[in-house]
Amino acid sequence: MSEVKKHDTPMVDELKKGPWPSFVDDIYTYGEKHNKQSSFDIMAQLELSYKHKETHWKHGGIVGVFGYGGGVIGRYSDQQDKFPSIWAFHTIRVHHTAGKWYHTSALKKLCEMWDHRGSGLVNFHGSTGDMVLIGTVTEQLEPVFFDLTHQFHWDLGGSGSNLRSPACCMGKSLCEWCLYDVQDLDYELTMHFQDELHRPAFPYKFKFKFSGCPLDCVAAIARADLSFIGIWRDDIQIDQEAVRAYVNGELKPNAGAFSDRDWGPFDIKKEVIDMCPAKCMYWDEKEQKLYIDNKECVRCMHCIAVMPQALKPGKDRGVCILIGAKAPILEGAQLSTVLIPFWRPEPPYDDIKEFIYKIWDYWMEVGKNRERVGELIQRIGLNRFLTDVVGIKPIPQHIRIPRDNPYIFWKEEEVPGGWQRDIKEFRKRHPA
Repeated sequence: MSEVKKHDTPMVDELKKGPWPSFVDDIYTYGEKHNKQSSFDIMAQLELSYKHKETHWKHGGIVGVFGYGGGVIGRYSDQQDKFPSIWAFHTIRVHHTAGKWYHTSALKKLCEMWDHRGSGLVNFHGSTGDMVLIGTVTEQLEPVFFDLTHQFHWDLGGSGSNLRSPACCMGKSLCEWCLYDVQDLDYELTMHFQDELHRPAFPYKFKFKFSGCPLDCVAAIARADLSFIGIWRDDIQIDQEAVRAYVNGELKPNAGAFSDRDWGPFDIKKEVIDMCPAKCMYWDEKEQKLYIDNKECVRCMHCIAVMPQALKPGKDRGVCILIGAKAPILEGAQLSTVLIPFWRPEPPYDDIKEFIYKIWDYWMEVGKNRERVGELIQRIGLNRFLTDVVGIKPIPQHIRIPRDNPYIFWKEEEVPGGWQRDIKEFRKRHPA
């Protein structure tokens, strides 16, 4: 076995300083242990990118596995003479499990396979949710895919202009606040939309994310084209004895988190009441009682997170569906817009599937190239999207900002009969 060639990387080495773990240390350590030249070449190319202030990865064009249009991201170095071991460094996305639960024996087998067929570098997990196998050559793509599907019974994740791998929080398998079965909905939609996941046919990418409660542990509201957030419709459950225990210092707020630091005595007004975005809470000092105006509550769950033994979500539970989030690529970052305030998901979720198809059909017909569904809504207007595309009558909760356009437009059939006749007569007299 030949000895690896090391490079001088002073700028990259700066990232090893400080109290936090460094990917530079990890990659160098792995390269030395497994005699991987690619580990040292990839760091040297990164050093060159810092020096030149530009990337030295060029777009890999079309690489993939037979029958699939996504899951493999091509990467080629434009410094192949200097760093031959990374002339190709393709990335493979492996579809994660719902909630990202794995048996350690399965992960060990995966890592052994990747040591043999690739660079050995793995990212747990990418921002989409997939496991990411970083760095292999074109000739190894089909063997890797064969091992994944036949040996591990796993599949490739999404990439390109298709449905990306749906992702959910750990749901009821771990969290008492989960308000619907996120893992079941995640799995069902993943299995149902296999064609959309593996064969790109959309104007651009599309992401599902499922969070069991409004705390949104998978950042669905900020990153997903269609978000499913656990929600409740009735009143927050209050244990007044436990509220008083928090106020009197008998219970630690935030479930005891940050207890390594003395934050001083708990102040319910400062830490709960004044932090409520809807201003719907009141602490009666004399009665030692917490009041909540639930019809004004926006379900942010801050109060529940601060006093988890005193407050719980209501019992009438379902999902709030939001649409249109994305990261800043073309039009800038965008947060989701509420589409359906409350929907009760019930297996096999046929109503949700039909609803999704309705959105996709319109987006694929009128969406521009590389236009996310949120950007489409920006272009045509939320009102038109709600009424013409998904058949929802707009309600005040859909309004993001007040209308500033003085002109009002309507369709003939929306105008009362007398107005319709006047419009028709006017058009007859003025055909131009």
